[in-house]
Amino acid sequence: MSDSRRIVDDQLYCHFVTFSCHRRRALLDEDHAKRILLGHLNAQLNRQSAKCVGFVVMPDHVHVIIWFPKTGQLSRFMQSWKRLSSYAIRNWYRDEQAAYFENIDLGDRFWTPKYYAFEIYSRDKLEEKLVYLHMNPVRAGFVEKCVDWRWSSAKW
Repeated sequence: MSDSRRIVDDQLYCHFVTFSCHRRRALLDEDHAKRILLGHLNAQLNRQSAKCVGFVVMPDHVHVIIWFPKTGQLSRFMQSWKRLSSYAIRNWYRDEQAAYFENIDLGDRFWTPKYYAFEIYSRDKLEEKLVYLHMNPVRAGFVEKCVDWRWSSAKW
């Protein structure tokens, strides 16, 4: 069965993006790995003059809502963010967390090769997707209130 999802990036709207660690491994379980990922998100936002509307980082996947001032930016953004963050997180595990690094299988891929993007056309849909992503840690049982999860934009 082929993956028939198509990424549309020909209008100025927000993109709700989801991507996962390869084989849903909890490679973002460590706080420092999450910091590295968010640091690279911020750097990529600055490079492409994009805005992050909301985000949540879970141990094995990420949701983010991004807006670009020009069309056709999403693919380049995601490719750079995933490539640079995986390289930096792998190096951190290898250099600073050798024992943890030995116990996890980083494999040959850090992220799944693709990502899922949903185009947001209305304020109602934007609010729905923000609630959905902010509630992820609550649904997973990590916190009781979404604002208590450090690795999301729910507080703001």
